[in-house]
Amino acid sequence: MNTDKTCNIISLPDADLCYYPKFLNKICANELYNNLLKELDWEQYYITLFGKKIAQPRLTALYAINESTYTYSGLQLIPEPYTQELKKLNSSLNELTRQKFTHCLANLYRDGNDSMGWHSDNERELGKDPVIASISLGSVRNFQLKHIKNPEFKHNIYLENGSLLIMKGSTQKFWKHQLPKSKKDFSPRINLTFRTII
Repeated sequence: MNTDKTCNIISLPDADLCYYPKFLNKICANELYNNLLKELDWEQYYITLFGKKIAQPRLTALYAINESTYTYSGLQLIPEPYTQELKKLNSSLNELTRQKFTHCLANLYRDGNDSMGWHSDNERELGKDPVIASISLGSVRNFQLKHIKNPEFKHNIYLENGSLLIMKGSTQKFWKHQLPKSKKDFSPRINLTFRTII
């Protein structure tokens, strides 16, 4: 898989962020988007808030090289085996980051109403200072970060089709991130977040 390893370092306090805007070329990104949109087993999950069962505003699928489950927001997801395309991406990211990723959490944002609220990827099974490799496919959306202890520290990244954002070091300890809702008429976006579950 041909990838562009040109990294733009995003300098933020207490964070280690590297953004690869053209990690996948446009043709490869579009082909991958179309294949994953059809092939992945997308599901609507529900969480309980204040005693009410609420549908998450996105579709989700979990894939892995092993059978370890992933628990977040009160959900326990059981992975399906990696597809061939996810295996290739996993290998490329392992080589780039010198990390051994085991899982890919995929999210499908169908339009501007679909979103992800403020959170950190700090679940216990991810270990200390986890490395998260996030590939964006499809529509460009605004990825927002804010410092947990100092709310004056904020940052926006418009994640391009085929881009890769790597978050590592103390990023998850000191920063939260979200993909907010938008009134704009966005076409769908797929986000693939590779992580290591120990």
